[in-house]
Amino acid sequence: MDGCAFCRQAVEGLIALDSTTRTLWAERPSARTVADGVMRAVRAEVRLGRMLPLDDPTRELRIAETAAARVLRRAADRVPGVRAASCRLTPDEGSTKVTLAVTLDHPLPDRATEVRRAVAHAAGHELGLAVSTIDLRIVSVLEPLEPLEPTASEEPTLRDGCGR
Repeated sequence: MDGCAFCRQAVEGLIALDSTTRTLWAERPSARTVADGVMRAVRAEVRLGRMLPLDDPTRELRIAETAAARVLRRAADRVPGVRAASCRLTPDEGSTKVTLAVTLDHPLPDRATEVRRAVAHAAGHELGLAVSTIDLRIVSVLEPLEPLEPTASEEPTLRDGCGR
């Protein structure tokens, strides 16, 4: 094993993984922090995608699909209880498809209305992108954020059936 380059590389990788695992274990990040980090890493994939025409009279201005999708996902993320997983734009149809993870602490139709409003506003006002349809797909459920300090009228949230 000492003379094998592949074994040394594997051991170095395991040492790095062990170090990272110990750091995370010591920090005890919330599930939301880990999920946000994973989503940032997935979104960081470098590719421009298609160039989309902006809603200008000359039709000469364009934006990379990945840049536009990033702006629209960020708009969806600003809605409380929502995290956008992906965003696909179809300029020929004027439609946008956004996949979401949401909390179930508010009715889904109301939350969907808020997300559509935020995405449409960002498309029109931040990008100048004409979007006529916003298709939302919920692919995951998030745990609701716990309040920092419960009010006197609220009862403590039970974590499991045993009161822990």
